[in-house]
Amino acid sequence: MFKETDKDFTFETDVLSKGAYTRYPVTNPEALPIYMTTAFNVEDLEDLQKRYDEKGFCYNRNRNPNRSCLIELISYIENGEDSICCSSGMAAISTAVIALTQAGDHILSDRTLYGESLEIFTDILGKYGVETTFVDFTNLDEVKSSIKSNTKILYTETVSNPMIAVPDLKAIGDIAHENNAYFIVDNTFMTGALVKPLELGADLVVNSLTKFASGHSDAVSGSVTGSKDLIAKCYKLQVLLGSQSDPFSSWLVQRGIRTIELRVKRQAENAAALARALEKSPYVIKVNHPCLADHPQHELAKQQFKGYYGGMLSIVLPEDKDKMNEFMRNLNFAHYAMTLGGYRTTLSYPAMSSHYEVPREERLRMGITDGLLRISCGIENENDLVKDFMDALEKAYS
Repeated sequence: MFKETDKDFTFETDVLSKGAYTRYPVTNPEALPIYMTTAFNVEDLEDLQKRYDEKGFCYNRNRNPNRSCLIELISYIENGEDSICCSSGMAAISTAVIALTQAGDHILSDRTLYGESLEIFTDILGKYGVETTFVDFTNLDEVKSSIKSNTKILYTETVSNPMIAVPDLKAIGDIAHENNAYFIVDNTFMTGALVKPLELGADLVVNSLTKFASGHSDAVSGSVTGSKDLIAKCYKLQVLLGSQSDPFSSWLVQRGIRTIELRVKRQAENAAALARALEKSPYVIKVNHPCLADHPQHELAKQQFKGYYGGMLSIVLPEDKDKMNEFMRNLNFAHYAMTLGGYRTTLSYPAMSSHYEVPREERLRMGITDGLLRISCGIENENDLVKDFMDALEKAYS
């Protein structure tokens, strides 16, 4: 902490401290400032101890005002007691799972997940003696029969990536707790604005804040939310691993979340309209979105999501890459991007992106064929969005 002084020092000394404080008190700014500092100066050892006791700011890896504000915000959105905010969604997933497991434990996971989540379970945790079994979480009998005496975690996504399957969160949470296991839910596709897994039995909910929560495709971050006791375990590991969200990304995500209610509901409405239109197209083999009456979990989704089915859908087209390329080139504003959840509509090809590292046989077993496209709806005008897709399909496949 720099003090105002009339003393004259040499240039090379003064240049380090001049302009480091303002002589006018700064309180209650309309927008949260960005605290781009690695450390916070303290007055003395008494002040240092006070900051330790009150969870104040000393070193950025431990705490930062931007990250603390984001933690408060995401805890509110997910209705949790506390959170940690991480450098990415994958950092959040890894921190949560590693914090709650040790060698000899067993994880029961949904079969259809984001590809790199699968790799964490198989390639990383497997090396350290944590076994993972993958099953269909929409089949509760299969979930129950796959529990082992050493099962520590049941893990799923609110809506599976990219097949858009919907597990019964309350039922799976009950199964987990009946077997003394934790239940972790990845809520990236829905966010706490549309569904709160902690209220349905999850012990921890993880989010890739990079996606719908932030919504502007300009920041990478992740979060874990839950009880104070479980988050304390995650926080201790996070500090050691250094997986914290940086100040600028935390600021960007917090800014983006301010409009989450407006964005994600509009995106869900657009996805439903697009799904219904594409379902009628003669060029589309299948549409995966929970709003559709023929979706296997439509009734569950209606009850679990209360009218908003999320901004993600996937479609199956004929396995002709030339025509798929032509379709993409004919889209005017929807575009290919290796992300999702932004304010503009994007699409991706899971076989060459999210599940590129998944062996082909396993990928096909999940239903991820060479004709599958994943679509993340933005906030464009609904009619413009539908027309753009229908026109592009007509030009490519007619």
